[in-house]
Amino acid sequence: MIYSFHPDAEAELNASVDYYEECKTDLGLEFAHEVYKTIQRIIEFPNAWPKLDGDIRRCLINRFPFSVIYYQKDDKIIILAVMQLQRKPNYWKLRKI
Repeated sequence: MIYSFHPDAEAELNASVDYYEECKTDLGLEFAHEVYKTIQRIIEFPNAWPKLDGDIRRCLINRFPFSVIYYQKDDKIIILAVMQLQRKPNYWKLRKI
């Protein structure tokens, strides 16, 4: 199975990596590693996490207060958001699917 990022989700990921890297050297790299480990879990078990809205699901990221918001379309995982958990919970709903 393959995956792709919504452009806004990719921007969120990059901004978060930059933020953590500014906080501490290599912390941004550690964050990116945890995000990609989460994506691998999603690919392996796409239906394992709870639905938020319709077919859209949320998988928590280890070690960091973030989650990956995604849905499956055929054999592809579409990542709608790399969401900081203290942010407005439904902001990603405005993104085109």
